[in-house]
Amino acid sequence: MTTWLNRQAFRPDITVVIFFAIVALFFYGSIGWTFYMSLTRSTLLPSYEIVGFEQYVQLFTNHRWLVSCLNMVIFGVLYIVGTLAFGMLLAVFADRQIKAESLFRTIFLYPLAVSLIVTGLSWRWLLDPVNGLQALMHSFGWESFVFDWLTRPDRAIYTLVIASIWHSAGLVMVIVLAGLRGIDNDLWKAIRMEGIPIWRAYLQVIFPGMRPVIASCVILLMSEVIRGYDLIIAMTKGGPGISTEMPAKFAVDFYFARVNLGLASAASIMMLVLSLVLLAPYFLSEFRRRT
Repeated sequence: MTTWLNRQAFRPDITVVIFFAIVALFFYGSIGWTFYMSLTRSTLLPSYEIVGFEQYVQLFTNHRWLVSCLNMVIFGVLYIVGTLAFGMLLAVFADRQIKAESLFRTIFLYPLAVSLIVTGLSWRWLLDPVNGLQALMHSFGWESFVFDWLTRPDRAIYTLVIASIWHSAGLVMVIVLAGLRGIDNDLWKAIRMEGIPIWRAYLQVIFPGMRPVIASCVILLMSEVIRGYDLIIAMTKGGPGISTEMPAKFAVDFYFARVNLGLASAASIMMLVLSLVLLAPYFLSEFRRRT
């Protein structure tokens, strides 16, 4: 009788339901509360008087927000394309069973073990015109060498791209390499029998058949672009000026520095909407492919 009661008291299905209910409450509840705050004039303290979409109108007339969105597009395109290209190239090298493959993978996986703050500070020191690469070249007598992108408003965004590709290429390499190791050997035999060059086989046969794997990499990289904050703070703090400002930094600044809860909430909701808009085509294509 006691054993039966204990089994009824600790049913796993009830435990799972309670767990998901708690997660849904905090996750979707937070999203709902943020959306509600974006409809108010909340500043330091929440205000529960709804004023409609006034904060969204103010958001899209804010020059800093528009610049941050443009920066995110520039950074996102270069970062995703560059990381995919570099990571897939590394995966191909590893897949060809090069010598010291374990060391090769370790070298390019190492950046993943380093936090984005440490990565940003390291690259900030390396690209510093006074103490970094430029100063090193000058010490070797190459006085004409100039690499001051970090201090130039028109090029600072590209330093973030370089550091981000270095940090994330290893992740793409691992994911793509796992997909490459799952390719059937019969396919490789057919490629060799047809005499197809290796580079053409990867571009026209292998990679097109790994669409879900590559799509997973793109989704992961897109999430990094939208919520990018740590690397920006460590490298440029959004500067020079607002030349490297991003939506995530905009929202955090207005939450805590300018204590404009309403506008910051509107920015956060727009970041969520942007994420859904970017992911929708992929899920729609997957749904159509399966049906």
